[in-house]
This record gives sequence, C-alpha cells and structure tokens, in this order.
Amino acid sequence: MVLTVFFFFFFFFSSSLLLSVHGQPLVPAIITFGDSAVDVGNNDYLHTIFKADFPPYGRDFTNHEPTGRFCNGKLATDITADTLGFTSYPPAYLSPQASGKKLLIGANFASAASGYYDKTAFLYHAIPLSQQLEYFKEYQSKLAQVAGSKKASSIISDALYLLSAGSSDFVQNYYINPYLYKLYSPDDFSSFLVSIFSSFVKDLYGLGARKIGVTSLPPLGCLPAAITLFGYGSNECVSRLNSDAREFNKKLNAATNSLIKQLPKLKIAVFDIYQPLYDLAIKPSDHGFFESRKGCCGTGTVETTIFLCNPKSVGTCSNATGYVFWDSVHPSESANQVIADSLIIQGIDLVT
Repeated sequence: MVLTVFFFFFFFFSSSLLLSVHGQPLVPAIITFGDSAVDVGNNDYLHTIFKADFPPYGRDFTNHEPTGRFCNGKLATDITADTLGFTSYPPAYLSPQASGKKLLIGANFASAASGYYDKTAFLYHAIPLSQQLEYFKEYQSKLAQVAGSKKASSIISDALYLLSAGSSDFVQNYYINPYLYKLYSPDDFSSFLVSIFSSFVKDLYGLGARKIGVTSLPPLGCLPAAITLFGYGSNECVSRLNSDAREFNKKLNAATNSLIKQLPKLKIAVFDIYQPLYDLAIKPSDHGFFESRKGCCGTGTVETTIFLCNPKSVGTCSNATGYVFWDSVHPSESANQVIADSLIIQGIDLVT
C-alpha cells in the first residue's frame, strides 16, 4: 500500500513538473458547480445576504483583498488548480472576467447557499443547481465562439468538473425547516438529494462531461455554527448531524458506482472531505492546528457572511494559520490545504 501511494505521488508530481515546464496544466479547464465551499464570487452579483466580498474575507489571498471566496485565502479547489498547473483560476461566471480567452480555462458556476435541492437556493436568493447547469450550456456557446467548435468540444470533454453541494441543504434548510423535517426523515432526505445528484451527473454527461469529482458531505456536526445551534450547550461535535452526513456519503458512493456502470467512459470520483476535516476537528494538534471549536472571525461560533463576520467583527484573530475554521462554517486556507492534499490522491484517476 505504501509503495502504491508513493507511486501515485511520484507519477503525479513528475507529470505535473513535466507539463508545467511546457506551460500546460494536466487538464485544459476546470468547471465548478455547487455552494460556498467552491464559490469564487458569483454571489457578489446577487441580491443575497450570503456574500464574502468584504474584509476580513480574502485578507490572506494573493492580493489580500476579498474576492467573494468564503475564506481568509484560497479554497481547496484553488489549491487543486495550483497543483494541476494552472497559473490563474477559472472566473466566477457572473463576473466581468468571464469573457473572451479567460473562458478557455473553465468557469465557476457555484453559488453560496445553493445545494442539490433548488428550494434551498431559493430561500437565500442563490443560484440553484438547475440554473448553474443552464449557465454551463450558455458557457459552451461562448466557448465555441472563442475557441471554435472543435477545440471547444475537446476542452469540454477533457475538462475536470467539480461539484460541491449538500451541506446547505441540511444545515441551512432541513435542520431548521419544520415542514421538511416533518416530511422527510434524515434517511429519506439523503435519498432525495442523492437522486438529484444522479440526475445532475447524467445531464452533465449528456453535455459532454467525462471527468467529474464530487465532494462528500463534511462532518456537519463539527462545524462551529452547528455546535452552537444544535449542540445544546455542549462543546463537542453533534453526533446525530455527523451520522446523517456519513449516511448521505454512503449513498453518494453507491450512486457514483451505479453511474459508472450506466455511463460509458465516465470517470467519476467521490472526494472524501469528511474524514480529513473530522480529523482536524477532533485532534487539531496532530496536524499543527490549535483551534477547531471556533472560527477565526469574531467569536467564531455563529459568524458567517455579513452577519458578525465583517470589518467590524470584534475578536477576529490576527493569524488564521492555526485555526481549522475561518468563520463558523468554512475552513481556513490552512485547513483547505490539508483537504486539497487529500483530494489529489483521491482524484488521481481523473487527471491521468
């Protein structure tokens, strides 16, 4: 096993070095769908409370300015793009940057507070997943105009597709929505969401996608906001929320295996972010962190977006490096680095 992992690392990074010398990343483009874990600024252009286009968000990013990312610095997907050999990041589709030759390296359609379930996005005026898919169709037409139909088709088929969703469906909808909670058991709601996931992948496949990476749910019960809201005064991870996440992840894996059998030439991988983030939350010191029960911004227990995580937030830490979480929901750049390192190993088949 150790030799196998070593071989993957050696092959991957040797390939990365070789290709970067010639100025070419391992895939021609990265195309991203989903929620705030991967949103790079689409919500900046929406009338929603879920925005991150103000300090202290982005304070440790390349230009030390807010970009719409829900983090102090880079997202796990940014770090993955760096590793794959990209020298710039695919733009948020709603931004002015999403035009001309910049479309050649992909686009980001993700929207904070979105999920698999469109009504989750509607609650917060985010871009629902169905609309993100419509934007992707529009993107294909724009790409063909820039690159020509033949090259555009090649980019679409060889691109890496990333999908992150589900957390908002649970934390920002199901757990606080009496109607949904009465209508569905956690098990039923998971099955409902996974059925949407399967349909989305089939639609994406029909539009030319062949290399898809989807993230699992994180340990929902270990998010500082979840501990505050659902922990009933405890300072420990909320076990029932983590159990729901694990059950969802089992179904996601099963659905992925089924899709592989149904769709010829499809490469799809489930990126397990549950375990690496759980390990960080439970034993932060084992990984060089010292704080996992609160985020860096403000008190770190309930803050996210403009509500209490803003330029006037009292108590925001001066150095987020040792914090697992940046705000009460989103990992810090340091934690995203740990997650990204894990994703590269899990997704090796998608880029080789």
